[in-house]
Formats: sequence, structure tokens, C-alpha cells
Amino acid sequence: MSSQKISLTINGEAVEAEVEARTLLIHFLREQRNLTGPHIGCETSHCGACTVDLNGKSVKSCTIFAVQADGGELLTVEGLANGAELHPLQEGFYESHGLQCGYCTPGMLTRAYRLLQENPDPSDDEIRIGISGNLCRCTGYQNIVKAVRYAADKINQAEGAD
Repeated sequence: MSSQKISLTINGEAVEAEVEARTLLIHFLREQRNLTGPHIGCETSHCGACTVDLNGKSVKSCTIFAVQADGGELLTVEGLANGAELHPLQEGFYESHGLQCGYCTPGMLTRAYRLLQENPDPSDDEIRIGISGNLCRCTGYQNIVKAVRYAADKINQAEGAD
């Protein structure tokens, strides 16, 4: 099988790797980089458990090849926290009980991160639409919406204090 050298930035760290041309980004992240936050769910892009942020867009890493990320800037759930300090989204999911089994949570957090970058003060309906590509089979979404609202409010308060 042919392999290709790729270079990208993952969670702020410059990375170079050899990958087979057919390697999906999700498999590269989990198997070669040991970043197991993004989950393999449906492998058809329907569930969103594998969602990562690539070059400022939410992508489902089970549907693109690692070589397509070459030269890119990638953020996974592992890159949200600042050391031991949780990102406001992670704190919101904790405080608002936005998870149950946790399987969808990494993709949900990563998608919600991009949503708040695009719209820092979304309404509850905008949050629901913004996360609609990520499925949760446990929560009914009420507390996920509360968690994203919690994070938006905390981020906006912090920016107002600056």
C-alpha cells in the first residue's frame, strides 16, 4: 500500500507522520496519535461521535482521509482544556449534567466549540440546530442545550470583564 508523509498541527502541536493513503482521519487520530477522545460510532457520518475541528470547521473524521488534513490545523476534545483548567463547555457539561453514557460527548463538545466560535450567543433553538449533526441516545438534549448555554454565558461574561 502506498504511504504519504503528512504534516499538521493537532491541539497546538506540530505533527509529522506517514499514513497510508486510505487511512481515515479517525483511525489516524486514535491508532497513530493515541487521541481516543473522538469516537468511532456509525462510520457513515450520521452520529457525529467522531467530530473534530479542522481548519475552523466541524468535520466528521470518519468520512475524510488523514491525507486530506495535511497542512491543516486540527482540534480534538483533548485540546479544549487548558492544562487542568476545563474549557467552559466541559465545565458546562459537568455542571448541567449534559452527558449520561458519554459516548457522544467528545464529538458534541467539539461541535459546540465551533458553534460558539461561529455564534457566541446562540439561542436555545440555534444551539439545537447547531448540534443537530451529533446524535445523543441518552440525554434528550435538554441538558446539552443547558450546557452550551452555560458555556456561552461564561465565555461572554469573561470577555466582557476583559
